[in-house]
Amino acid sequence: MSPRRSYDQYCSAARALDAVGDRWTLLIVRELLAGPRRYTDLHADLPGVSTDVLASRLKDMEREGLTTRRRLPPPGAAYVYELTGRGSALLPVLQALGAWGQAALGERRPTDAVRAHWFALPLLRALDAAGVGAGEAGLVEVRLEEGLFHLYVGAGDGPLHGDGPAPGGPDATLVLDTGTCTAIARGESTLADAVRDGRVAVSGDGALAKALREA
Repeated sequence: MSPRRSYDQYCSAARALDAVGDRWTLLIVRELLAGPRRYTDLHADLPGVSTDVLASRLKDMEREGLTTRRRLPPPGAAYVYELTGRGSALLPVLQALGAWGQAALGERRPTDAVRAHWFALPLLRALDAAGVGAGEAGLVEVRLEEGLFHLYVGAGDGPLHGDGPAPGGPDATLVLDTGTCTAIARGESTLADAVRDGRVAVSGDGALAKALREA
């Protein structure tokens, strides 16, 4: 493989950008925060990326120690990509970028793709801001018009979110429309205000649901 381009600057920011500054790299990290993903799943959830570019970025990320590739045992027998510890450590970077960029979201453009789980990181930021998850860990199921996904609140190692219903059942469920979720993602509304106003319906009997209702 040919060597990657470098800024050739003795600066930690430049070194970081050598590793993650290429187009699509951080968005691949965003997808892999959901846990191991197959190449086809990554390609489906990164609309606009070509197969050649995705394959190239994944090779670069493996070389940089951000991801690993492994084969699932039968009957799956498919290869999956997953983050290493170094790759997972990019979560605060993505969250900071998301918070910085939320004012630029504006109205959704006709050409903008959307996936329900792209709201996972903004909602995790909103949960942190509401103080939920500091003392209670658990699974929160989120129901939107675009789809259903779940969040691992207060998670240590492992995935932060996933598509579909919460495995084994959620500790709390949030039901909200896309407009409310978008307002939270833009920073125009807090999760606590949306719950109090009735724009977010919270169900569940456990401590996590109680914390959400009282945030």
